[in-house]
Amino acid sequence: MEIERKNFQGVLNILSFNRHFYVVGFIVLFVITAVCLYFNVSDLVIWIIILAFLYGLIMPLVISAYVYDFSGYYDFKWFKDLKIIDSPETKILNINAGFDETSFTIDHKFPKSDLQVFDFYNSENHTEPAIIRARKVTTLYPNNSQIKTDNIPLKDNSVDVIFILSAIHEMRKNEEKVQFLKECKRVCKENGKVIVVEHLRDLPNFFAFSVGFTHFFSKKTWLKVFKEAGFTSISERKFTPFMSIFTIQK
Repeated sequence: MEIERKNFQGVLNILSFNRHFYVVGFIVLFVITAVCLYFNVSDLVIWIIILAFLYGLIMPLVISAYVYDFSGYYDFKWFKDLKIIDSPETKILNINAGFDETSFTIDHKFPKSDLQVFDFYNSENHTEPAIIRARKVTTLYPNNSQIKTDNIPLKDNSVDVIFILSAIHEMRKNEEKVQFLKECKRVCKENGKVIVVEHLRDLPNFFAFSVGFTHFFSKKTWLKVFKEAGFTSISERKFTPFMSIFTIQK
């Protein structure tokens, strides 16, 4: 089964899950504009403020539409570059933060392989409003299992590929990310690989998401946690200027 995505589903998800940001943003803009008018601030300053706020509110939606709806990200044609062999002997693990838009597609792309899906969401540690809302509308893959970030319930050296797609940034503490990645390393076979896809806290994402880019982590941070988790082979390639695909191996 492969779930068909609706038109503009990516940007509508962003708007829905982060609606608190937009409500607060427009309220703040209204208040600032009213204060400026009350104190007879020049029209130029008022328009600069309005345009700055509108840029910060609209640009994330424009970039999200590009990345999630028009770039082909969810077509997963970039899987071909990963050179994954689809066979009954191939064990694939897809780990999410409670919002799963990828497992059915992975199953469709690798129908012969053994796919298992885990969800690491913990309401005490992962408190972002967006992921809480996202969990309420996600379509769960059959036999999706809840896990702790410090314990993946699989044997050592048992998995060929682990996908962690736009999920691990929900672990806000580096210590949790390192512990989780150590578990990923433990269950990976010697020639296995972990595929991590993330936005970065970098200049393109700053221009795209303004202050929202602080929700992501820098490339330096990711390299640090990968190495602290014990991975020695780390490669990165860009999928659009706004997303990085990291392939990490033992």
